[in-house]
Amino acid sequence: MANQYEKLVAQKARLKEKMDRENFKLRQSKYYENRQARKARSRRLIQKGALLEKYFQADNLSVDQTEELLKMFADYVNAHKPSKFKNNQPKN
Repeated sequence: MANQYEKLVAQKARLKEKMDRENFKLRQSKYYENRQARKARSRRLIQKGALLEKYFQADNLSVDQTEELLKMFADYVNAHKPSKFKNNQPKN
């Protein structure tokens, strides 16, 4: 009886270790996915900022001045935006 109890205790310990390893793998996987998403967002923001500077010649403007410039044209651009560029399209 004691031998069977010891086997069960050892099995429980092995299962707990296995659960801990799987939980670690899951947390690690979520961290990796989040990191990849952050990197993709950072890259997209950098590319869009570069396009803004290129086409609006805004490289000499401060952040506040750039925002003011964009606010001036936002209503017009949004009102005349072609349907293919509206929010209902899937993101790439």
